Amino acid sequence: MSTPKPRAQPRRPRMLRGDVPTEPMPMADLLRRSPYRHARITDERAQDPQVRRALDLALRVGELMLRCGAGAPQVEGSMAAVAAAAGVDKIELDITMQSVLVQATSSDGEQHTLLKVVRHSRFDYGRLVAVHRLVQSLVAEELTVAEASDRMRAIERHRRNFPQWAVSVANVFLASAVAVLIGAGAVAAGVTALVVLAVQGIARSHAKVGLPEFYANALNAFAATLLAGVAFVLGALDVIPLSETDFAFIVAGGIVAMLPGRTMASAIEDVIFGYPLTGAGRLLAVLLSLTGLIIGIASGLGALLSLTETTGASFVSPAVLDLRVSEAPLVPGLVASLVVGLAAAVTVQSRHRLIVPVGLITVGGVAVYSVLVRAFDIGTITATGIAAVAIGVGGRFVGQRMEAPSMVLVVPASFGLLPGLVIFRGLYEMVAQGADQGLLSLQSGITTLLGAGAALLAIATGTVLGEFLAAPWDRRMRGAPARAAQSAAETGDGRPTEGSAGGSWHGGEDGSEFYGPSYGSDDDVPER
Repeated sequence: MSTPKPRAQPRRPRMLRGDVPTEPMPMADLLRRSPYRHARITDERAQDPQVRRALDLALRVGELMLRCGAGAPQVEGSMAAVAAAAGVDKIELDITMQSVLVQATSSDGEQHTLLKVVRHSRFDYGRLVAVHRLVQSLVAEELTVAEASDRMRAIERHRRNFPQWAVSVANVFLASAVAVLIGAGAVAAGVTALVVLAVQGIARSHAKVGLPEFYANALNAFAATLLAGVAFVLGALDVIPLSETDFAFIVAGGIVAMLPGRTMASAIEDVIFGYPLTGAGRLLAVLLSLTGLIIGIASGLGALLSLTETTGASFVSPAVLDLRVSEAPLVPGLVASLVVGLAAAVTVQSRHRLIVPVGLITVGGVAVYSVLVRAFDIGTITATGIAAVAIGVGGRFVGQRMEAPSMVLVVPASFGLLPGLVIFRGLYEMVAQGADQGLLSLQSGITTLLGAGAALLAIATGTVLGEFLAAPWDRRMRGAPARAAQSAAETGDGRPTEGSAGGSWHGGEDGSEFYGPSYGSDDDVPER
């Protein structure tokens, strides 16, 4: 007796069909938003030794990027590109603030899982550029996995670009330039530099005992506020030519030097691009850091208020509350913004040849902000967001031309928009004015501080949006015509051949072709 055949299910019309079941994210999706989306992805599973070598190299790349301050999306894209270039068809990644886990299956069905823990991180954008170029070379098939592993070892061992004293000097210039940017004169800028130098000495003292960052920020902010108060007293006694508003500028400059703007940008980017756990952890770290600064500054203001009441002296005039976010004339403000960008690039250990572009992008962002606020009377938060978008677009374009990830340009360039003066005004309303006006002033201060938080959020989201908007022009900004003209080896249609000096041709997602960059070995480690 024959078994009846099962009846075929009728095909539903396309518009009535359900979605495909949820599956692990394909490799192409991991690479879609990265600079390596042209990487060639194999259709076959690799053997055990090949998978092990690929995962080991990808994990080392991810660990180093996390230690140097990269966000989770950049780490994910780089690790996926390394694995794809090394012959792995599919990987699973789990990235948090302090760990990187990668898993893949070989052709024999053997699962390989590797884990690295990142105990602490220090911003080192020069090393991020070197890793970016390494991954580009590996994706362009200009390096074997063994050669890439050797070059990765050289990047890991290379010294940082700037000594610690140079970073300290850069922080001094950063704070002084921020003070000038918001309206301080030459004397106030000099006093700001002295205050920051003294605070750095205090920071080195408590760093020897391993004081947690929250308490360290509170102590540094308290010291900066008290030292600025001493300068204000000397100005009131006509010892030095300082006005009462210069006190606010000095404290605001010090605040910007201590603000966690770098971590804030990475946290927002992580949340936007699907890493809520990592982003939430970074945001909590930002919140604790900001809380430490606020407590330190508020304590310093309270101490100064108590001292002046005891001695019968007068404190800072309420005219501080009438200060705009930027009081500086346009030309001195733009010059100060250039110094802010140059100094910020040094503080994040950027490459030498990227320092000037960062400064110019900072000038562009501050110019956009100033024009919107002064000429069109647009609100400060809206103007900050639009200026941040301009910085993100400029950073993406310049990064592609200079063969560097955009974040190493965008993050330090956004320092010129940080709301140091707004934070000080909010704390002044809560502490100094609140002593006389009670709850109303406290509410006003909290509202002002929320405005500062909104400005920080506008900077972070705006720069991410700018990079996203500029991403479709990545291929056009790679300088293909110039490299093609310089190539010594050409095919019959005038295009450089594969592996020739200058780069190689790759296929785009839309079926088009573009010329990918090639890197010599001298450029694959950070500059000294």
